[in-house]
Amino acid sequence: MRISRKLLISTFLVSTSLFVFAQQEQNKESETSVENEYLNDVDSDIITTLVDSDDYDNKLVALQYLTSAIEDGNTSDGIIRALDRLAGEGLTTQTRTNGRLTNNYPEIRRQACLLMAQVPTEHTKNVLTSIVVSDNEPAVIAAAVKSLGEVGINNNDETVNAIAFANTRIQVLNPSSSLAHEVLNAFELLADSTENKKPMIDAIARIASDYHHPVKTRQKAQKLLKSLSSTSDKDKKDSKKSSSSKSSDTAAEVDGN
Repeated sequence: MRISRKLLISTFLVSTSLFVFAQQEQNKESETSVENEYLNDVDSDIITTLVDSDDYDNKLVALQYLTSAIEDGNTSDGIIRALDRLAGEGLTTQTRTNGRLTNNYPEIRRQACLLMAQVPTEHTKNVLTSIVVSDNEPAVIAAAVKSLGEVGINNNDETVNAIAFANTRIQVLNPSSSLAHEVLNAFELLADSTENKKPMIDAIARIASDYHHPVKTRQKAQKLLKSLSSTSDKDKKDSKKSSSSKSSDTAAEVDGN
């Protein structure tokens, strides 16, 4: 009987200790969560102030803060809004003095577009595709194309079509080998998710035959064309086999009936 009482008391003490420990851990987690949320808000406030400044150097500092914040896992609404703003600096957000655009900062847009690859969301994809289509700076477009390839979202071939459109537009106005290189890399990453490959193939063919580009770039384009062509042939054969198999099954069912 005494042993049973001791056992009950020991069990009670252990259970109480575990409960207190769990409660303390929960409180610690709650405090950490509140602290992180507070720090995230502080980051957002600092970055927003820098982004809203008219000073070019402040925007560069804002990019440094954004890089650190995103690497630390802070992708709050304030951080994303600041990143969007810098990616469209002088393009979607314009400041004018006496009618003159005063915040056309391609380098800010370029760095912001590269940073967007670390936030692979549908929203990021939409912002980047709008920049690819509307920006006139090859370096900015190349950065946006690079990030689009890394984000990897290509719903209804929207991403590939935007890249192909930008490639054709810049190739006519101001051929850029760095852009051509990023276009090829992005197409390589997005090929498997592309349903209608014709716009992609047309863009690659233009790069392959454009002697403004270095030999290595044209060779890369030719290699990618061959790869897409062999993949397309394989898909067609598989499709024919599938259709033939279905026809045979249907015929067998009819004969069986």
